[in-house]
Amino acid sequence: MQSEAEVKAHIAMKAAEDDDFRARLVADPRATLEAETGLRLPAGYRLHVHEESGTDAHMVLPPKPELSRDQLGRIAGGNYETW
Repeated sequence: MQSEAEVKAHIAMKAAEDDDFRARLVADPRATLEAETGLRLPAGYRLHVHEESGTDAHMVLPPKPELSRDQLGRIAGGNYETW
């Protein structure tokens, strides 16, 4: 089975080489990814595809932690005030 990084690299390479694939990927990312890779995404899982350009960039933020900084600090038992 391919890793997530390998799947992303494959999809990015194909989108760079195939304009029709790129258009389908932007229009319907889930169906296009599933058709290309054979992967089945879980129900309710949303996939977003964004195109960058010379004037647009996108940043992906990780999920928010489930614990606050204070809670994490108490668990770690160390000095977390320097965060």
